[in-house]
Amino acid sequence: MDDRKMRVLTAVIEVYTHTGEPVGSKLVSEQMDVSSATVRNEMAALFNMGLLEQPHTSAGRLPSYTGYRLYLDQLMQTLPLTPKERGGVDALFNVRDPDPDKLLEDAAQALAQFTGCAAFTATMPPEAVTVKQVGILPSRSKAVVILIIASNGVVKSRVCRLDFALTPELLEIYNRFATATLVDKSLREISKIYLNSVAVSSGGYARVLTPILSGVYDLCQEISQGQFALSGEANLLSYKEFQPIAYEVLEFLGDRKNVLSLVQKAQGRTTVTIGRENSHPVLYDSAVVVTRYRIAGGATGAVGLIGPVRQNYAKMIPYLEYFSDTLGSLLAETYDEQQ
Repeated sequence: MDDRKMRVLTAVIEVYTHTGEPVGSKLVSEQMDVSSATVRNEMAALFNMGLLEQPHTSAGRLPSYTGYRLYLDQLMQTLPLTPKERGGVDALFNVRDPDPDKLLEDAAQALAQFTGCAAFTATMPPEAVTVKQVGILPSRSKAVVILIIASNGVVKSRVCRLDFALTPELLEIYNRFATATLVDKSLREISKIYLNSVAVSSGGYARVLTPILSGVYDLCQEISQGQFALSGEANLLSYKEFQPIAYEVLEFLGDRKNVLSLVQKAQGRTTVTIGRENSHPVLYDSAVVVTRYRIAGGATGAVGLIGPVRQNYAKMIPYLEYFSDTLGSLLAETYDEQQ
């Protein structure tokens, strides 16, 4: 790979990113100010090296996934954000007393709108998160609200319906028992086996405690799974690459576990996975970009994009990294205030 071949590959990728159409030698030669014949020879060499593809005999060339990987690893020069772009991100997060769940939803929506891709945001709590406070609050005669506050500041609640009338005495027993058996326990400790043993140890109250403990388990599972928001799935329909597989991709994105698996596989600060580098066949014609950030106390988060392989990575990656750093700082402040 001499310098001219690298310049031709870069030019082909940049043109294809903007047009989505096979790139001819004439267009590349105009950009590089060299003859069309020279560019044709270099493109033929890149084709033989597996870095370019030719969809049809008479068509121009497209970058292969191998060509994109070489570009990302060795040739791409990222473009720093302008003061205006930084200001736009800062303005988005200029929120007083934000709700973390709403903040993640708004962030995913803003990313999807800016990039034209499907965008997701997620937080992953540290393993040492414990139950800081638990409360059983009256709702109706046969219902209570279970409230759990975790040590990382996350608050979760749900209504639990009962098949018997609730009395003030029983409510007091609920709260006293829940505090004694759940507070300061880690989320890992609050397993189904542990809660079954708690119910058995309550003696005659086992039957009335069982629906409450089941609700506690579900809430602890929600906290341990972190927070998650997805937006912009319909954006993918505007790309011709996705139109033949739109249903399969949207079905994949509809399962939270699928999207979170993309975060778990990401390594380092920013990870770009293209084409068949993805472990899910439905994403073989896609690119996944995931940027991680730290919040506080061991908690981490990630923002990510799912879109066509032809992305302006040089601009997208710095934007995602600044976006994620700003989001992480705001979440850290929010969690500190809640604790």
